[in-house]
Amino acid sequence: MTVTDGGSLTAEITDILVSNCGLDPDAAARAPAASLEELGMDSLALLELSAVVADRWQVSIPEQAAQWSIPAVADLVARRADPPGHTENSVVIAAPLELVWSVTNDVASWPDLFTEYARAEILDRNGDTVRFRLTMHPDENGVAWSWVSERTADPASRQVHARRVETGPFEYMRIRWTYTEEPDGVRMTWVQDFAMKPTAPVDNAGMTERINTNSVVQLAVIKERVERLARDRTTTLTSTASATGTSATGADDE
Repeated sequence: MTVTDGGSLTAEITDILVSNCGLDPDAAARAPAASLEELGMDSLALLELSAVVADRWQVSIPEQAAQWSIPAVADLVARRADPPGHTENSVVIAAPLELVWSVTNDVASWPDLFTEYARAEILDRNGDTVRFRLTMHPDENGVAWSWVSERTADPASRQVHARRVETGPFEYMRIRWTYTEEPDGVRMTWVQDFAMKPTAPVDNAGMTERINTNSVVQLAVIKERVERLARDRTTTLTSTASATGTSATGADDE
C-alpha cells in the first residue's frame, strides 16, 4: 500500500488517537506541532497506536514516537507503508557478447561509458568482486554525490550482483545485471531492488520513477557507445586484413 496524501493520513492518525487512545481532539487542533507526550499520550496509548498502525499498514512505531508530532508519525507511516522499490530495464546491444561483457564490467572506465559519472575509483579487488567509489557530476545545486558500491561478476552465468555499501538515502540498494544473447545482439538487463530511508527526500515510488527515467537514458548511451566500438573494431580488422592480404578471420582468402 502506498500512502500519498499526508493531510489525510495525519487526520487518520488523529482519529486513531482520539478513538483508541483517549486523545482530546481540541487539544490536538490547538497544538498541531505538539508531541504525543505533550498531548497526554502515555506508554499505553502508544502501544494501542502501534497495534492499530501495525494492523492497518504493517508499519512499526518506534518508542521514540512519544516525542513526535502527529504529522511526524503520519510521515513515518507514509514512508514505511510505501512498498519497496523495484525496477527492470534492458536494452539490446548489437555487439559480440564478449565485448559487451568486458566493456560494461570495466568499472574504472565507467565515466567514459555513462554520462552521469565523473569518477570511478577502484578501492579493492578480490577475485571477481570489486569495491569502488562512484562520484557523479555536480547536480543543479553544485553537489557531487558520491558513494561506495561492490559488485561480483559471474562470467559463467553472465550475471553481476551489486549493492551499495554506503547507502546514503537508501535503506538498501541491490542491482542485478544479466546478459542474454539474442538474434539482434546482447540483451543487457538491470534489475534494481531498494528502499528509501524515512529521512530521504524522496519515497520509494518517487525513486522508482527517477531510476526508470534515468535507466532508459543511460542504457541508450551505453548501447550507442558499445556498438560504435564494435564497428570501429570491425573496421580495423577489415583494414588490417586488406593490408596483409588475409581475411578478417586471420585465414588466407580462398
